[in-house]
Amino acid sequence: MRLGVLDVGSNTVHLQIVDTAPGARPNPTANFKEDLQLTSYLDENGNISNDGIEALRNCIGRALKEANLANTKELLPFATSALRDAKNGAEIIELINKEYEIDLQVLSGEEEARTTFLAARRWYGWSSGRLLMLDIGGGSLEIAVGVNEAPDVAFSLPLGAARLTKDLLEGDPFTKKSLRSMRDHIENKLSEILPALVQHQNTDRAIATSKTFRTLARLCADWIPGNGKNLRIDSLRKITPRLAEMSLDDRADLPGVSAGRARQIVAGAYVAESVMRNLDVDQLEICPWALREGIVLKWMDWMEV
Repeated sequence: MRLGVLDVGSNTVHLQIVDTAPGARPNPTANFKEDLQLTSYLDENGNISNDGIEALRNCIGRALKEANLANTKELLPFATSALRDAKNGAEIIELINKEYEIDLQVLSGEEEARTTFLAARRWYGWSSGRLLMLDIGGGSLEIAVGVNEAPDVAFSLPLGAARLTKDLLEGDPFTKKSLRSMRDHIENKLSEILPALVQHQNTDRAIATSKTFRTLARLCADWIPGNGKNLRIDSLRKITPRLAEMSLDDRADLPGVSAGRARQIVAGAYVAESVMRNLDVDQLEICPWALREGIVLKWMDWMEV
């Protein structure tokens, strides 16, 4: 069966075409992605501006045309923190669903964490034991821990790389004052959930998913000998000050860092280091599967019931 997974995120509108069947792994065959940076359209009142709504509508329209050209049998559309947190998010969802006759659903932060955890569990299997899963998106940070396909605990915090950059970082290169302010903010937010996570620190495998962690792992491998499949906290601590001191243009010239990610990768590095340090994690494995694969797996499980 050919599925179209439409991910309306804080950074991109991403359509992934996936071929799968009951009991089979999701096999991605094509991608259509546009760098929208939806959080940049938030006004001072927390609403997505009219320009942002228009840009989002156009992106989704083009993605749906690609889905039709690919002969998808089912569309699985979902949205994450940018629309979840926008004050006019529900209104925008209603507008898009009516215009395009789709069923775009907003995932809660906990649902996002749980679904991503499911993808990681299926990738690594039962033999991996207790998993700790981390995911830094544009708008939020997801953390989940557990031994089963449903995690024992799942959290979402407003510590996404795009959000922190927009709200707290200033200058080019970023000022030291704004970097300190951001780091304090990250530590304060993490302190809200650490008591609930301490009891789950003794995990068998610590993994990370999605683009921010993949980019950081690649940068560490480029600057410090490594394979890009793991992210070590000692390597991360070495590259983070270098990234923070660079200009936006210099970061955009780095291999594997897109123009859209160049501004926010510094915030992503600070979040990654803070989480790893607070949870006493020396190394993360980069998991190839993340939220979109989890969406497919959940849907296929539902179809088999």
